[in-house]
Amino acid sequence: MGMLAPGAAASASPGRRLSPFVQVFGHRGACALRPEHTLASYALAIADGADYVEPDLVITKDGVLVARHENNIAETTDVKSRPEFAGRMATKTVDGEVTTGWFTEDFTLAELKTLRAVERLPNVRPQNTVYDGEFQVPTFEEYLDFVAAEAALRGRAIGLVPEIKHSTYFASIGLPMEDRFLAVLSAHSYARRAPVEIQSFEIANLRYLRAKLGRPSNVRLMQLVDIGDQRPADVVAAGGQLSFAEMTSAAGLVEMARYADVVAPPTRAMIPLGSDHRLAAPTTLVDDAHRAGLLVHSWTFRPENQFLAADFRDAAGPSARNPKGSVAEIRRYLQIGLDGFFTDDPALGREAVGLAA
Repeated sequence: MGMLAPGAAASASPGRRLSPFVQVFGHRGACALRPEHTLASYALAIADGADYVEPDLVITKDGVLVARHENNIAETTDVKSRPEFAGRMATKTVDGEVTTGWFTEDFTLAELKTLRAVERLPNVRPQNTVYDGEFQVPTFEEYLDFVAAEAALRGRAIGLVPEIKHSTYFASIGLPMEDRFLAVLSAHSYARRAPVEIQSFEIANLRYLRAKLGRPSNVRLMQLVDIGDQRPADVVAAGGQLSFAEMTSAAGLVEMARYADVVAPPTRAMIPLGSDHRLAAPTTLVDDAHRAGLLVHSWTFRPENQFLAADFRDAAGPSARNPKGSVAEIRRYLQIGLDGFFTDDPALGREAVGLAA
């Protein structure tokens, strides 16, 4: 999988993808069906046809990168039930948000390995709680070994799409992540040849990684963005005013393309919801990104009714799985020219891509 050639945007026309195939990204694995960021979740995502599987990366007290969606592990491990760690409960400000819980940076890897993963959304996905307690928190290296083994078993490349979380925060407490991340990545032979997309909501770390990495043919940098006047955490920390809305303007996307290859907006930034919670008219974000030479990989499609636009819900209740509705919603978004998307249920993503082909 090569990078975009210089000038690729010049031939792109509105509503047409720059990549020949739509890529399906297993969001935290297949977290609609298994507890997120476990080997079980990654395994199911791969079995269900994900092109990439995602580890969100945070760091331990002794500097090891591990796969958790955030550094607060109160909702994704059994730490609350472990009396030996009761004294580790803390309140911290991370990326501008005050949160209370237990944090990876207060645990050594050995201590973290004594915990077990649990389902983060037990009220929405109660079927996943049967797996509570079965799996450890994997390290980044263990994730790489596992994906490499699956790729060898299945005879196909499986992409790596790590997200570096809380970069500025971790640097502020003496645990910078980027050089550690690059050291692990470069030491793994599979990562040197597999498709890799490195994600962050922050800007400075992606610019740093671009300078360190150059432009190897198998690596892309993905700028995650949110909606509106929110600002990246590194921009806030530096006293800047650049918002995600400005970043995803036509001019902002041209600037983004100087260091990133992919923009990753939330789905509702591309087709927003109206006051009736049904899909409204698409924005110009996808077309503007393509004109700038960026691929568009959106986040995140989820199969339960409460996460779907009203157009696609059924009468089974807000937490009920609605595979038909999810596939239909994904297909609607594919019509505006997405190059890839994150989904909690890669089997449904694969089905939607097949239908859309």
